[in-house]
Formats: sequence, C-alpha cells, structure tokens
Amino acid sequence: MGPVAVRAIWLWAAVAATAVLVVLAFPVTTLDQLAGLMLAGATLTMAAIVAGVRLHRPAFPRAWWLILTSVGLALIGNVIWATLLPSSVTNNAAAINIIYGITYPILCAGVGLMPNHGRPGAHRAGLTESAILACGTAVVWWMLFVDPRLIDTGGIRTHAYLLVEPFLDLLLLGLGLRLLLLSDSRAVAYRLVAASCLARLTADTAYLTVGSVSGFPTLVSIVGWVVCNGLIAVAALHPSMGRTVPLPEDVVTGGRQGATRIYVGTVLATPTLTGIFLLHEGINNELSSIDVVVPCIATAITSALVVQRMRQFNRIADRRATALETALRAEADLQQELRFRSEHDILTGLPGRSVLYSRLTTALARERPGALLLLDLDAFKEVNDRFGDTVGDEMLVQVAARLRVQIEGHLVAKLHSDEFAVLLTDVTVAAARDTAEQVLEVMRRPMPVQNNELFAPVSIGLRALEDGLLPADIVRDAYLALHAAKEAGRDQLVSFDPTLREKRLEAARTTERLRRAIVRDELIVHFQPLIRLADERITGVEALIRWQPPGQRMVPPDKFIGVAEDSGLIVPIGAWVLRESCRVVAAWHREHGTVVSVNVSPRQLREPDFAATVLDALRGSGLPPVALILEITEGVLVDSGAVTEQAIGHLSMLRAHGVRVAVDDFGTGYSSLAYLRDLPIDHIKIDRSFMPAPGDTDPAARTLVKAIIDLASGLRLGTIAEGVETAEQVALLRDLGCQRAQGFYYSRPVPADDAARLILESSTVTS
Repeated sequence: MGPVAVRAIWLWAAVAATAVLVVLAFPVTTLDQLAGLMLAGATLTMAAIVAGVRLHRPAFPRAWWLILTSVGLALIGNVIWATLLPSSVTNNAAAINIIYGITYPILCAGVGLMPNHGRPGAHRAGLTESAILACGTAVVWWMLFVDPRLIDTGGIRTHAYLLVEPFLDLLLLGLGLRLLLLSDSRAVAYRLVAASCLARLTADTAYLTVGSVSGFPTLVSIVGWVVCNGLIAVAALHPSMGRTVPLPEDVVTGGRQGATRIYVGTVLATPTLTGIFLLHEGINNELSSIDVVVPCIATAITSALVVQRMRQFNRIADRRATALETALRAEADLQQELRFRSEHDILTGLPGRSVLYSRLTTALARERPGALLLLDLDAFKEVNDRFGDTVGDEMLVQVAARLRVQIEGHLVAKLHSDEFAVLLTDVTVAAARDTAEQVLEVMRRPMPVQNNELFAPVSIGLRALEDGLLPADIVRDAYLALHAAKEAGRDQLVSFDPTLREKRLEAARTTERLRRAIVRDELIVHFQPLIRLADERITGVEALIRWQPPGQRMVPPDKFIGVAEDSGLIVPIGAWVLRESCRVVAAWHREHGTVVSVNVSPRQLREPDFAATVLDALRGSGLPPVALILEITEGVLVDSGAVTEQAIGHLSMLRAHGVRVAVDDFGTGYSSLAYLRDLPIDHIKIDRSFMPAPGDTDPAARTLVKAIIDLASGLRLGTIAEGVETAEQVALLRDLGCQRAQGFYYSRPVPADDAARLILESSTVTS
C-alpha cells in the first residue's frame, strides 16, 4: 500500500471519527456523558497527532507536540472533573476552569510556532495583523455577547472568571487567522487549525453567555468542543502538515491588496461599531463605565497596532527601496563593466574593433583628412611557440604601451591576437606615412620581456580616409596593404593602392577557378630530368605541376601556386601530385632505376597526417621509399616553433623508412649553414641565382658554388644544381665536383610520355 493510500485512509478515518463524535454530542445531557465525550475526543486527537507526526515527518514538529500537550492537559482536566469532583462541579467551577485555562497558553504557543520554517524571525511574521483582527473581533464579541449577557444582567459579578478562556480564545483566534494570512503557507492543515480556533471561541462563548447561567454547557458548546478537537485531528493527519514552504524576507501577509483591505476595514469598522454601541447604550440608559472603557481600549489598541503595522510597512518599503537602489547601481556598474569589456581588450586595455569602427564612422562623417594604420607583429607566433603564452602576453602589453606613447592623441586599438590599429585624424597622408615610419623604427628596438631581450618588428598597411567610403571599405583596403607588406618581406610599410584590390580580386577568381580545375582534372604533372654529371645519364626526374584548362593556354605555376598556398588548396593539390608522380615513376624505376623528386610546401608539412599520406602514396604505387626525394625550402627547417618541430618529425620518420630529403633553393633565404649538420636532409639543391651567367668570368660566382659543393661534400650531402642553361655551367659544375644537375640545357619540364622517351634514350646511350 502506497503512502498516498495510507494518507487517504487516515484522513477519511479522522473525518468519520469526528462525525461520529458530533452525532454522539447531540444526546449528551449529563456531566458524565459530557466527560466521556470529551475524554474520547481528546484521546482521538492525541492519537491523530502522534500518527500524523510519525507519518508525515514535519521538519519542525515542536508546534504539534505543544498542541498534543495542551490536549493532554485538557484530558487530565476531564478525568479530574469526571472522577474527583462529580458531586460538586458547580461549587468548584472556578477551580475547574483554572485547570482548563492552563491548556490555553500551551495551545497558543503551538499554533504560534506552527508556521515557523526555520528562517530567523519567521515566527513573528503576521503577528501584528493577527493582533489587529483579534482586537477588532474582541470589540464585536464584547458588544454582541459579553455586554448583553454579563454586564447588563449583572452576571459579571459572579462569573467574571469565565472571561479568561474566551479572551484566550480571542488570542488563539488571532494566531489561527495568522495561518491564513501567511501567503506562502496556505496549507489545508493550517486552514483546519484556524477553523478549530474559531470553533473553540464559539463553544467557549456559548458556555460563557448561556451555559454559565444554566450550569450545564449548551449544545453549541458541546458540538464546538468536539468539532475543535476533530479539526485538529484531521489537520494532523493531512499530508500538508509536513510541508515546509520557505518564507521570503520581509514577508507581506495576505498580499498587499489583502493587507490594505484588512487595515482599512478594521480602522473604519471598529470605531464605527464602538460608536453605534455606545449610542445604543446611552439611548437605553444602560451606559456604564465598563461599557465605555473596554471598547475604547480595544479600539485604541487596534489603532495603535494599525499604526505600528504601517510603520513596519514603511521600514520594509525603505529596506526594499534601498536594496533596489543598490541592485540598480550594481547592475549599472556591471553593465558599464560589461560594455567596457566588450569594447576593450582585457590584456592591454586598448579599445577593440567596435570602438575603432565607431570612431572611424565619425571621422568619415566629418570629412576631415586622416589615415588608418593596421599593424601586425611579424614574429609574435614564434615568440609564443618558443617562450610560451606568458611571455607573449607581456610582449603585447609592452607593444601597446609603446604605441600609446608614440601615437599620443590618436586612437590605438587592438583588433586580434597580434593585430593593432591606429586611427590618425586631422592629419595629411604624408604626415600619416611619417608616423608609420616612426612606428616601424620604434618597434625595431629591443624589448626586455621577463629577462629576455626580444624584438617585435611590425608590418604596416596604410589606408587614407576618403569621402564616400564606409568604415568597412577603409578597413578592408588597409588589410590589403598589410598583406602586401607581409608578402613583400615584412617589417615595412605599404600604402593602399587600387591595384592591390585588383590583385586580391584576381586571386579570389583564381582560387575559384583552381577549385573547379581540381574537380575537372585540369591539373597535370610534367617531369624535368635530373642528370648525373659524371656520365650525363638521367637518374631521376623532378615532378612539376602544370594547369591546362581545356581550350586555353597553360597557366604558369607562378600564377596559381601562391594562390594555392594562401587558400590552403596546396594540401589536396600536393597530395595528388605526390600520388601521381609515384604512380608514373614506379614503372621507370623498375626498368631504369629512376628516382623522383617532389616539391612539398610548408603548408603540407603542417598537416598532422603528412607522413602517412606519403607512405600511402608509396604503397599504392609500388614505388620504393628510396626512389622518392622530397624537396623542401630551408625556412621550414630553421624556423622556430611547434610547426618546425612537427615538420622535422615528419621528415625524420620518412627518412627512417628510406625516403630522402633535399633542401631546395639553398642559401637564398637564411644563413642556415650551422643547421645542416643536425637536420634530417640528404641533398642540397644549388639555386640558379648562384650560377655564373653566360660569359661571366667573375671568380666570385665560381667561389660561391665551390663553397657550397665543398660544404655539402664535407657533410656527406648530395648536390644538385638547378637552372643549368649552358655548356660552360655544366663544365664548371663537373669540374667543382657537383653530382647532378637539371635545367633547360638538358631539357625543359615535359609530359610523362616525353619524359619516358628521354629516360629510355639516356639508358640506351649510356649502356
């Protein structure tokens, strides 16, 4: 049987028991019968309280234990009444009522503690309203019941002690009404307890006004007492008696509108009824001092309580107004901080992109001269990779400080990780260029960062402000100039020129065409022979990509290789060239021992699966790893950072499988001789720029070529000269000990069929 079913059984059992007791109350005509009925009712109520506490487990059971104590004392009084004083009840009525009167304070304490939900001060909530209603009810109760029955008839002299219990009932009624006023605590159990308080007042009032005269409780009193105990029993068994609802701070009982109606109604009704009562007594010549004193005292107390409650409301309102003001102020501060954070870079404190666009919009609207500078740190990524993010962040802070000092009076903003912007207003283009040159000079100076002397050179793109342009247009053009500065070698200034925009558009168009070319198989591979100078036999070929659109002229590599690098298309293109080259050269290698050299871009080496791609191409084609040479630029190996470490890792693993590595265009970009001993390379390709031109007798050219060949020989590295175009160059290379060469003197890059024919002819002649 579930808990819901158990609760339902207890509730209906309590209702049925109460109904039975009410029915039994009607034939009660003797004190013994009354005592037995009261005894049964008290016993039932106590059992219900114990069962309810055990069944529903209220969080604060003290209130119910106090009510149980009160009912128990009443039960003891009933036993005394029925056994010790059966023959002299009338003579000892005052003593009996004192015994019963002891139960009332305990019962009031229990009802008063009932809505206490553990929050400090919660047990005081609603007491003022309860007192207001109790005083108002006391005035009506006095005028309608007490004064006509006891005062006007003189019964007050002999039955004054009977006023104690009804007055305590009024206090109990106020506490019961408090349960109804607490807006967050309206439970069925509370309503039943409040109803029991009203039933008790009704029963005691009937006994005071009627039963005290006859010497025996009236039927109203008997039924009222039975109903009172029965309602408490039902409340104890109802599931809501165990519910705990937290009361909010500064709880407003009855709601604002309900509280207002209570106060207005009480303030108007109590003096009005008092006046009507006194007027009625005066007209009937029944007005006495007690008729005036009691209602006036109750009215005065009611008015004082209303005033006190109004003061409480004012204090609550003041506290809430103060709290609201504090909350609004905190919200405003938070919004301001959030706005600042959204508009500024937290690390450097510089304004962000939104502030730049706002100021740029204002500057363009005023149609005044000016310029926008976009700056990008040239070596920031290397600093981060080498020294860590902490050093990188400190560098950014110092860069921001330098720019603030150098560009005083103008906007300095931070756009991205290592991108800054400077908006120069009310200056000429020439002055803007001078400022940019000064920034270049300042940023070339060493920068002490955490015991490291670092450099933070920048590339700058300049765009003059022009009327009729949008901020986005200015920023876009400045980025184009910045990219041009990067491509031109970094650490320099480039001003925007419309041709930059045309180049960018042309690059975008080339990118789209190249994407379609990949899908349509418009890319092909040509092969340029590698000649062994000792016997001029073709020992290998270099694979070179070509783009042949249908029905059009072939697109030169320098027109699309750079675009492929920038767009990332070089990765799928390079993978395709690798697979195609291995597939074609595999047959040549089986017949003639031909090897193939394939160019690898730095972008390809940044891919985590590059080594796996190479090995898959070898396995798919059947070409042995020793027949493959990967050509890389020396910058890939001598740059610092995680990318270079990843590239070296790829190449080291591939060399372990037998693949060889050649450094292309050696000596043209870096002073990297100190790195050759430890780097994973097998060959050096001598750049064409070192080869002496036809008819050049300057010994310096010969000396440079000889130095490179001797260095490679000492490090046991193979040498390949590229760009060989004359017999004199061939003779020079052979005389200096160069191993292999390639160039137009022997052959241009040719399709696979022509390359196969050249290899066959070379093998036939040398054999």
